[in-house]
Amino acid sequence: MYEDIKVEMVALVPRLRRFAYAITGSQDEGEDLVQAACVKALDRLDQFKPGTRLDSWMFRIVQTTWIDRVRSRGRRGELGDPDALDRISDHGVGARAAEDRLTLERVRAAMAQLPEDQRAVLALVAIEGYSYKAAAEALETPLGTVMSRLARARSKLLPLLKESE
Repeated sequence: MYEDIKVEMVALVPRLRRFAYAITGSQDEGEDLVQAACVKALDRLDQFKPGTRLDSWMFRIVQTTWIDRVRSRGRRGELGDPDALDRISDHGVGARAAEDRLTLERVRAAMAQLPEDQRAVLALVAIEGYSYKAAAEALETPLGTVMSRLARARSKLLPLLKESE
């Protein structure tokens, strides 16, 4: 059973990286966060409840690991390296790719200005495509809280994006 869970965990790594990058704002810190979360998950594999969603369990571990790091540092995460977008981009060369990278950077910078709890909900719903209910389960947060955090995040994000135009 544990071997199957480990295989599933490896398949989740790209999604965990996207989520970690969204909440940290840094590709390097996101990578470190995913590694730390995977180590925690492997150490606590006996705590995973078969029949529940492994992805929700892993997203929650990533989020709590990040919260622990932020609290221990006493500060918010730093902005990521803008050149990192080139390394993670799936786009080809050209004007459209450059425009996409700029838009992605603007969105990332605007998201970095949101509170961590709003970034986490926004990342799960808007980036990972989670339903509100699935996001609530992954974050171990009531559904109404997820909905209000998402509404606040969206209402703050639009003006931030307009400011950066």
